[in-house]
Amino acid sequence: MNTFMRAGLGAAIVVLALTANLSAQMRTGIESRFAVVNGVRLHYLIAGKGDPVLLLHGYAENSHMWRPLMAQLAKSHTVIAPDLRGFGQSSKPMTGYDKKTMAQDIHALVQSLGYHRETVVGHDIGLMVAYAYAAQYSNEVERIVLMDAFLPGVGDWKTVWLLRDLWHFHFYGETPLKLVALRERIYFEHFWNDFAADPKHSVSEADRQFYARSYAQPGAMRAGFEVFRNFEQDAKDFAQFAETKLTMPMLVLTGEKASGEFLIEQARLVDTNVEGVVIKGKGHWLMEEAPSQVIPQLVAFINKSQ
Repeated sequence: MNTFMRAGLGAAIVVLALTANLSAQMRTGIESRFAVVNGVRLHYLIAGKGDPVLLLHGYAENSHMWRPLMAQLAKSHTVIAPDLRGFGQSSKPMTGYDKKTMAQDIHALVQSLGYHRETVVGHDIGLMVAYAYAAQYSNEVERIVLMDAFLPGVGDWKTVWLLRDLWHFHFYGETPLKLVALRERIYFEHFWNDFAADPKHSVSEADRQFYARSYAQPGAMRAGFEVFRNFEQDAKDFAQFAETKLTMPMLVLTGEKASGEFLIEQARLVDTNVEGVVIKGKGHWLMEEAPSQVIPQLVAFINKSQ
């Protein structure tokens, strides 16, 4: 194949890929964008029109996890789902993985889009960022949702169910990075399987492949480990935040086989207006394990602000 033909074929492939991506966006109404804010380049998904809703993902996933919820919320809201610092297609700096700083990233993104009052939803690590966001910018947060994990530094936080396997919260540094390199899928199976009520009804196979590829990017595993390394600082920050209780409506969704009542009890230590719901028979991966229960509850709670 001569040079001209190869160039033509390459151009055709690029055009087809761009066309397929545009077609997918048109079908879902979800756009993929980038913004440079607070010293980092953040990737985010955005859809819909109306009052803004922020969706903050957790560990072992990224903004992709929110697509089913975005389709519902976009009917009446502008929905923004960023890849947090270090995750997905966002940049992966060496520092800044305390949740206070990560929340500042998201706030800078929201302000760059022209919004000054929003609802914030967070799952897993994302709920820690969501709480840090609400604590720092309480006058801007309409409502907040915390979904299955825990708040470092609040109450008896070190006894929470998710901390029963302490190894993965101390698994960072040069040797762990070498052990996990090219074995990202094996490492993440621990989370996707062991934190689910039933490993066969957890994160889907297609999504497991997607996330494993995402975390195999240069710097991604190091960044992911940094969110754990910073728990000690998060605990200090959150203990200070908790001295001033939030007052906005807060919904807490947990899995019976995961955080259970613990996160709800923590939430009542930091907010005066908490509604807690335990999803019976389910584990940590609420969006994947119980979408038919979780999505309607999220939509109903968020729409109360209208």
